[in-house]
Amino acid sequence: MEFTAQQIADVLNGTVDGNPNVTVNNFSKIEEGQPGTLTFLANPKYESYIYQTAASIVLVNSDFSPTSPVGATLIRVPNAYKALAFLLEIVDKSRKNKEGIGSMSDIHPSARIGEKCYIGNFSCIGENVTIGSNTKIYPHCYIGDGVNIGDNCILYPHVAIYNDCRIGDNCIFHAGAIIGSDGFGFATEGDTYHKIPQLGNVVIEDDVEIGANTTIDRAVMNSTIIHKGVKIDNLVQIAHNVEIGPNTAMAAQVGISGSVKIGRNCRFGGQSGLAGHLRIGDNTSISAQAGVISDIGEKQTVMGAPAVPSKSFMRSYVIYNRLPEMYRAIEKMKSEIEQLKKQL
Repeated sequence: MEFTAQQIADVLNGTVDGNPNVTVNNFSKIEEGQPGTLTFLANPKYESYIYQTAASIVLVNSDFSPTSPVGATLIRVPNAYKALAFLLEIVDKSRKNKEGIGSMSDIHPSARIGEKCYIGNFSCIGENVTIGSNTKIYPHCYIGDGVNIGDNCILYPHVAIYNDCRIGDNCIFHAGAIIGSDGFGFATEGDTYHKIPQLGNVVIEDDVEIGANTTIDRAVMNSTIIHKGVKIDNLVQIAHNVEIGPNTAMAAQVGISGSVKIGRNCRFGGQSGLAGHLRIGDNTSISAQAGVISDIGEKQTVMGAPAVPSKSFMRSYVIYNRLPEMYRAIEKMKSEIEQLKKQL
């Protein structure tokens, strides 16, 4: 579909500088703009591109003042980046507006399916499952017995949600995510490992997004809990009985051991890992590849393995880089001391 600059400005409550009737049907980066596309300028570092872009429409901040002629039509808005995100969200939702149940899906008669849902072919919906309205379940998904999924959720292909897990509203699960697999629990007897049954579940609250091939293990008892607004990247491992506080975000390949309790608004860099049974305070940042082996209080930033406060780590790292010259200096001093001993 094509939209005019004026139509887009009306949606964004913006104003048009240039031809209000110019049309676009796609998006582009400002440095790669093509006719018929819309782009944006939010970072001043990219301003030079606006004077040469071939894009038809450019979103700019209201206070943008060009220093050279601009060929594209401008739409002025208070925040160009936020306006672009809003437009992208509208387009994204229109593309995902799928409905209907595939003829080759397997849905148990006791399952309750909400209005305007989509269930793709070869998906399996178990006994006593409840699925809310407007939820999209793409092909080859597995929903185990007793699972409850809220409204407006999206499960991309090959997502598996094991029995009795609870999913809130507006959640997104990317391809291959596994929710409710058994926790890694074994009791040893000599050289033998005896499996401990994992009888709990996973509870995921509203507005959570889970990346591709991420796994969240069910609890031994009670629940592994992912609170509202949590964002988890691809290839993350969340062990049994973990609790993650609201609005915490984790980058790819993070590993969280069993029974860890994480506060709200925390940030985890890629490949960071936590030992079991730790407590992580609110608003904590854990840098990439940090190895955390002890509790962390609120509003701290840690890095390194084992993880220490970031300022201490940086001071130590400066010394680490100087170790070769320090070693040579020590060896020289040892030699001088030996010579002084002989003289005395």
